[in-house]
Amino acid sequence: MNNEITLYTTTMCPVCNMVREFLTNMNADYKEVNVDLNPLAMIKLIAKTRKLSVPQINVRDEWIFGFDPVRMIEVLNTKAN
Repeated sequence: MNNEITLYTTTMCPVCNMVREFLTNMNADYKEVNVDLNPLAMIKLIAKTRKLSVPQINVRDEWIFGFDPVRMIEVLNTKAN
């Protein structure tokens, strides 16, 4: 998989852990941005997506919100081609 995946998380988010584990099991390289530790990233994320929740996953400008394994597989497979 490609490393053009960014996962936005918070420290105490159980759903973020599910997404992290899913991406790891898919052997997907990803960059994680913890918005608890990076307030500027949080402000930019909210401005871009207009969503206050995490996890948010960006795969080469395609956004996925929450834990949606079917959509993640679809986007990862489409974007890999």
